[in-house]
Amino acid sequence: MKESIRTAGKLIRIGLAAGRSTPGDRLRWWGLFGAAAAVAFVTLATVATVATYHGRETRADARGPVITDSKDAALLYREGGDSVGTRPVSIVFVHPLTPEAPVPTGVTRWPEPGQVLLSPELLRTGRGEGILTRYGTFAGTITTDGLVTPSERIAYVRVADTPPKDDPRWMHVSAFGSGGGATGEMADQRPVSSPALASWALTGLPALALTVVAARVGSRTRDRRSSLLQALGGTWRHRMIVNIGEAAIPAALGTLAALLPYAVTSVRDTRLSPTGYILDHRDVWAAWPTAAASAAVSLLAVLSIVVGTHRIHRDGTSTRPASFTSRVPAWRLFVCGVGVALVLTSQYVPQRAQLAVFTCGTVVMWAFLSSVVALLTRHLGSWLADSGKRRGHAGRMIGGRWTHAHPGVIVRLALAMVIGIGIVAQMQVWTSRLGGHSHAAVATHQRIKDTVIEVAASNMTASQTDRFRSSLPAGSVLLTRTFHDPGPPRDPWVTIAGSCRDLRTLHVACRGDKGSAAGSRVQVEEMRRWYGDLRFTQVPRITVKPDGTQSLLVVTPAPGQLAAVKQAAYTLPNPSVQVQALGGNWLGSSGSRLPNWIQLFGVTGILFILVAGAVSAAAEFVRIRHALAPLSVLTGHRRVFRSVTSWPLTVPLLIATLVTGAVTAWHSVFFIALVQEGSVSWTILTAGIAACAAVSLTVGFLGARAAAREADQWRPAAD
Repeated sequence: MKESIRTAGKLIRIGLAAGRSTPGDRLRWWGLFGAAAAVAFVTLATVATVATYHGRETRADARGPVITDSKDAALLYREGGDSVGTRPVSIVFVHPLTPEAPVPTGVTRWPEPGQVLLSPELLRTGRGEGILTRYGTFAGTITTDGLVTPSERIAYVRVADTPPKDDPRWMHVSAFGSGGGATGEMADQRPVSSPALASWALTGLPALALTVVAARVGSRTRDRRSSLLQALGGTWRHRMIVNIGEAAIPAALGTLAALLPYAVTSVRDTRLSPTGYILDHRDVWAAWPTAAASAAVSLLAVLSIVVGTHRIHRDGTSTRPASFTSRVPAWRLFVCGVGVALVLTSQYVPQRAQLAVFTCGTVVMWAFLSSVVALLTRHLGSWLADSGKRRGHAGRMIGGRWTHAHPGVIVRLALAMVIGIGIVAQMQVWTSRLGGHSHAAVATHQRIKDTVIEVAASNMTASQTDRFRSSLPAGSVLLTRTFHDPGPPRDPWVTIAGSCRDLRTLHVACRGDKGSAAGSRVQVEEMRRWYGDLRFTQVPRITVKPDGTQSLLVVTPAPGQLAAVKQAAYTLPNPSVQVQALGGNWLGSSGSRLPNWIQLFGVTGILFILVAGAVSAAAEFVRIRHALAPLSVLTGHRRVFRSVTSWPLTVPLLIATLVTGAVTAWHSVFFIALVQEGSVSWTILTAGIAACAAVSLTVGFLGARAAAREADQWRPAAD
């Protein structure tokens, strides 16, 4: 036992010494440091995500209303909605029936009639839109205990008048804490698997790719050392201990570095740009035990990758390392085929599992597509070497043999390019997945801004609408919209009613029930796009029926007056009013905020990929400048460097770019067909391919330059 411990200690010291003396040791040290930090960062982000979901659900349950029948009710409760900018706002209207009416968490007591409690974020973002007086008199803020997240926009409004008894939208509440709260940010919450899957697909895969690249920096010397240990009788355990000793310090320090941002978010609320979401530090703090264990697991994963990427033959018949630098293992090609198969079969699985299967297949395909490229370029290298030998072209012969002998280098160089193009393409496709209505809402907003405003109200008398009209901005037009659906075979239509003066303002002729809209303003054309068949009619005074088929329309003379219309609407005695610009509910939908999250994950993943590409290229420059330097002596000129480096560096990367571009185009089109929404931006894909092609040429040029400079200082050595 003591002998085993003593041997392990010696092997650890050998590994530590090797980390300070091998070629490219500083590059590998920092590469492993960054890789461990990246993997731990994604792991801890997943822990924070799960903890945040748990905290959100706990706080939402604590404020959920307990619905009861009217005889046991102590409070009337009704939910509504609004928006500040394009972000949704939840409004809870209440009317206490007894002095001891219950209050939810975050509220110490109900305000007086006509007063309102606002969340801090709603107060901060809505000041410019008159949020302090929109729903009533401001009476204070909701504490963080009553908010799902600190970034939640929610208001509790105590109505000034007693609600009508026959209004079914008012719920009778006896207490809070039912566990069924779906207000605020809980209204459209996605399952925790959605952000976790997206973060690992767009950020976790690049972090793992960076780990593989960093682990193989200086691999030639390390493979020779492993073969020597085997020849001396060492087992896989001895080689594992040496490799761990070499990588343990930078990997451990990188993991500790990733704990720093987690520690910051656990002691203070953190806003995640560009999403605007505020991470609650209480949830992150509560998950510290899980975070510590997860960080240890991520460190073990990094060390496992280091050990797993340095393997040799186990039969003992050869000292040649069976690493990925000498051949392309068949299992890698098989796994890539499995990824493609998962993508193809995702359309046949149940709909709820389609996206998960597609994402898993995508990750596997991206991770191993570079191996397919390496196989192609390896065969190309063999052909180039034979061609160069027949024609006496030294650069082609040497470059072809180098390409044939080192496919692992191609994999590491192409890996960053493959995943980078894939991430950019997925960011664009996911960003385009807003759906037809959201795209139409964006287009409408670009054309007419917020000059057409929908006011959802019911059971308004002529005197109430006259009062509402008097509170509108000067020059506004007030109309009613009535939806008619006679059923097949007739198509539904919408009737727009208003005074003759208002209709003429919209360039609509006053001709009874079937007025024409020839030469109408652009606002009328936008109404046609949203409502379909429009019919205009003239009425002396505006009223709204209580059956829910009617709503109000306000056309303002200039944009930017939505807040003023909301101010006028929420002062009406009917608290069921809801105000939004034409198509505004699609502008503020959760799908419209999806691009912000995709941008957050994707940009982080691209950052990791850029680091991986830089480390891989720098490592290859270190090796190629030493290996090619003697060629200047053998050939008598330095032009050979440009020819040699173009084949093992530039040409394989160009092939990888073309293959990746074709696969990404197919993958994006298939994804759009699967989800039935979105579009492919061929401009962005072409730009990405062009950028990678430029990088391929640059890598070859820099490699030749590095080798030429090394040749000027090269001296023979007994190595």
